[in-house]
This record gives sequence, structure tokens and C-alpha cells, in this order.
Amino acid sequence: MKQKPVDASMQPFLDGKLILIDKPYNWTSFDAVKKIRILTGVSKVGHAGTLDPLATGLLIICTGSFTKKISMYMNMEKEYTGSMIIGATTPTYDLESKPENLTDISNVTDEQIFSSTQKFIGEIEQVPPIHSAIKKDGKPVYLLARKGEDVQLEPRKILISSFEIINIQLPKIDFKVVCSTGTYIRSLVNDFGKALQTGAYLSALRRTKIGNFLVDDALIPQEFQLQIEELKLSERQANT
Repeated sequence: MKQKPVDASMQPFLDGKLILIDKPYNWTSFDAVKKIRILTGVSKVGHAGTLDPLATGLLIICTGSFTKKISMYMNMEKEYTGSMIIGATTPTYDLESKPENLTDISNVTDEQIFSSTQKFIGEIEQVPPIHSAIKKDGKPVYLLARKGEDVQLEPRKILISSFEIINIQLPKIDFKVVCSTGTYIRSLVNDFGKALQTGAYLSALRRTKIGNFLVDDALIPQEFQLQIEELKLSERQANT
């Protein structure tokens, strides 16, 4: 794709910039990339690590020559906070599908919940969700899963550095996870539910950190749009 001429104030984005975006709920990661392409007029834009539509939080977006650094940012350690509901599962491991397999949780203790996290700390093997964008035979597996086809994915080695329970108010449990790239928090929650023998699904997720980059330093899309509009206005005023 040939780059069209851009506003002079957008030249730094054309040359190469790293942008921290706080992705809103129900946006895809590509929605955020598309928004930046439209606002800056720069065609070469990419993100360093997908967030599911129902997740919020830190998304690193690179423009211009900085897109060459995407793989480096993708390989950085991630931190998430989230909530799970125990006592049921969902086919997608989150709120994109309806809860099923309801289980009695009246006998579950706080001690069981805290001790179950220890099974997942360190290097472990994890099977990604079949409702994910991983490709098999050239097609995203979620398309096959939606058709009801039998999808088998191989386990992958991941590293969970920390799995901390923040609050317990059953059936909801709040947690924080620090993990390697390639970790699916939905799968972690589903596996945690199996360990508790209650089932569990992800009800909320927020990425708070990638390497040393913090979501507290990120802009929501509306803030980024205002920043771009101010840059363009300053450029026009300077040329009048």
C-alpha cells in the first residue's frame, strides 16, 4: 500500500512513533489501529499484542519505522487484572457465550482458592481456547469452532510469574496475573476452574502493563483524537 501525503504535523507518526492506547471495552485491537490510521493519515500502523474485544487496557501501537519493533514489544512480560466467576463454564471461556455446566460451590473455601493458584505458577503447558484467532490450516480456529467442527490445539509452554488472588466474593474472584507472551488468561481461568472442580469463566480483564509500559500512561482513543486535532490546528495556525 502506497503512503498518501500526510499533514505536515503528522510527519513524526509517518517517520515512526510508539503510542500507548487504553483500549475500550468492545473494541477490537484492529479497531484501535484503524482509528490511528484514520486520524494520522499514516497507513503503516500495527499493534504489539491482541486484546480480546471484551478486554480493556494497554495496547502498544507502532507507526512508520517503529513497526519493525513490534515483535520486541510483543515478547515483553504482561500484567493483567481481572475477575472470574466460578461454578460454571462457557464455550468461549468468557462472557461472549452463555454460562453452562452449573456447579454447586457452597463447599469451596478461601484456602482452596489460594492454594489452587500455586499449580499454575512457573513454566506450564497451556492449550489455547478454540475460540481464538490462532490459525489452523490457514483459517482462524474460532471460525471452525463456530461451525461446530472439532478443533484440536496443541499445548504451548508459557510462564506464569505471579498469580495473585486480590478479592473473593463468591462466585466472583478478582485476581492479578504476570505472565509471558502467548498466555491466554481465558484458558488460565478455565484451567483454574478445573483445578477447583467447579468450573470457571473470565468475566472481566484489563491489561495493566507490558514490560515497563503502564496503562496509566496510555490515552483513551478520544484523548488521542484531541491530541491529533490540536497538532493539526497548531500546524495550520503556524502556516497562516
